[in-house]
Amino acid sequence: MTAQRHRGLRPLAAGVVALSGVLALTSCGSEDPPESGGSSASGKATASGSRTASPGGGVRCGKKATVKASGSTAQHNAMRSWTKSYQKACRGTRIDYEDTGSGAGQTDFLKGRTAFAGSDAALRPAQVAGSKKVCKDGRAVHLPMLGGPIAVGYNLPGVDKLVLDAGTLARIFDGRITKWNDSAIARLNPKADLPATAIKTVHRSGESGTTDNFTAYLHAAAPSAWPHPPGQRWPAEGGTAAGGSSELADEVEQTRGAIGYVELAYAIQRSLPTAAIDTGAAAPVEATVVNASKALAGARTKGSQGDLVLRLDHTTKAAGAYPVAMVTYEIVCDKGNKAATWPATKAFLTYTAGLEGQRELSFQGYATLPAKIMKEVRSKLSDIS
Repeated sequence: MTAQRHRGLRPLAAGVVALSGVLALTSCGSEDPPESGGSSASGKATASGSRTASPGGGVRCGKKATVKASGSTAQHNAMRSWTKSYQKACRGTRIDYEDTGSGAGQTDFLKGRTAFAGSDAALRPAQVAGSKKVCKDGRAVHLPMLGGPIAVGYNLPGVDKLVLDAGTLARIFDGRITKWNDSAIARLNPKADLPATAIKTVHRSGESGTTDNFTAYLHAAAPSAWPHPPGQRWPAEGGTAAGGSSELADEVEQTRGAIGYVELAYAIQRSLPTAAIDTGAAAPVEATVVNASKALAGARTKGSQGDLVLRLDHTTKAAGAYPVAMVTYEIVCDKGNKAATWPATKAFLTYTAGLEGQRELSFQGYATLPAKIMKEVRSKLSDIS
């Protein structure tokens, strides 16, 4: 096994080991191990698998239905594991999730095509107002379901360890640092043998929640170096565009000198080395599940009228807190969900927000959200009928 592969696997191993002690206190896990692996951005998470339990224990299934949903590619592996487990327990219910990207998922939901949307970015105020057309007598609300680090993966043979800070990342992705041996990178990596290889940045095409979170980090942590506002569409010129998380990770893996931002699970699957972030803390912070959890521990709700949109601190300097973290939401109506599919949708999301569903996340390279927030999610779901 190469040094690069050792480094690629280390983040997942650390996250699983650290979380297993906490999660072992919950009820028993699935009979079948959750699946992992790459997928195209247009893949579907539909399978049958092991048993599930509700937060309080015991199987609870809604009325049999086919539940259509779409959105975030970041949560593909989690959704694949969840649907596999849930569908075995609830025979006759099918969770048909297409990971088309957060923007496409939002559009599908707002046009009434799906029962819920998965999104790594919250709806804009105008979209929430527009949701009243599909949510009869109500509006769309966000249910935070999982978190995790956005890893900065790179392809630079001979450089197994790399440290970057927000300002340097901003100038790299804005096209102002173009060589790997640039003085700004060398200053952060005095022991590395940096080549004069051209830097080739890779970003997401279309509307992406991962892009929204990554640009929000650059905007918050390096405002003088990143001149663009946060948003779901990549704002800078240059670079290579990739359709989804899997495609972006593939592009970095196949291109010498490449660097891109992608959810940790996708970097792990391809054994991509990932940069540690110099946040100003005593030591640079690696992209791991545990370190993302430390950053997410400070998340607070900022939504109104019972909405559970979270505020993240991208400028944290807490020891071991990885600042480039994100949250994936499941978006539903607070009133006016489709009667034919809501019982099954509610039962499925209650499962994913419960102890069993959250337990599965540790095996997929994701971070669980604070227990207080997940309790609020389950409470919100219980109030929606």
